[in-house]
Amino acid sequence: MTIAADPRLILRDEELDSGLELMLLAEASLWTAVDAALENEAKGLGRPHWRAAFLLRRRPGVGARDLARLTGLSKQAASRSLGDLLKLGLAEIEGGDLDARRRPTRLTPEGLAFEARVGERLRAMIARAYRTGGLDGVAGARRILAALAGPRTGVGLRREEG
Repeated sequence: MTIAADPRLILRDEELDSGLELMLLAEASLWTAVDAALENEAKGLGRPHWRAAFLLRRRPGVGARDLARLTGLSKQAASRSLGDLLKLGLAEIEGGDLDARRRPTRLTPEGLAFEARVGERLRAMIARAYRTGGLDGVAGARRILAALAGPRTGVGLRREEG
């Protein structure tokens, strides 16, 4: 669903730079929260592991190739992250796929708990930010973020959209 741009919206470079600056600062804030939560994980897991776990929770069955497309990681880095999650019992390979090369993966109950422990801080931060933006702000923010994410939003998506 593409929404036509409002022709009255004229953004100067300063406004665009301000938006970019805020996105960079917001990203730093989110990753700081992830890093703090990962310090409590004794398994030596890092940001790529949590990103993989989060996307596996949201998009069960995603494989290394789709994970690489979603995150911008190389296929090797995505495979390594998934492999670490598999070794630690946080993820498992789904059965029944005809293409053995695809290796669709899903989180185990332990993996879901890991993702929840780390993600709870981020969900609280996003909730506070959405409340600050108000009802109209939430929809607008989601449209902006979806436009920035572009075609990645559909990669590996198998879940029901609500």
